[in-house]
Amino acid sequence: MDFNGTWKVYSEDNLDDFLKAVGAPDMVAKMRRDNKPVIVIEQNGKDFTCTVKTPLVTKVHSFTIGKETEFTAVDGRKFKCAVREENGKLITVSDKFTSVREIQGDEMIETMTAGSVTFISKSKRV
Repeated sequence: MDFNGTWKVYSEDNLDDFLKAVGAPDMVAKMRRDNKPVIVIEQNGKDFTCTVKTPLVTKVHSFTIGKETEFTAVDGRKFKCAVREENGKLITVSDKFTSVREIQGDEMIETMTAGSVTFISKSKRV
């Protein structure tokens, strides 16, 4: 699995419903809806640094596969969980959502589920 690189989000399905499901404030939802992020991933073995950039905010998350890490949600709340690798996919399970990030051809697909709501984000390398 090679997630290294700069990725530009070009498609998002069901973002609003997902943000409501995880309890994001309306202001955060509007800001996020109006700005598709650029994601820079640096992978060194099991160590990852993911930088998510929008015109209004940049967030950096560093983690090691299999080790519990503190993350910051879109609304600023902090939570802890571990990212695991399974069949080339990065899987994150928190108390509010599950995220599965994978490479399919020249795209990175992230599928996030909160309860019965599923959000899909598609990115291309730039």
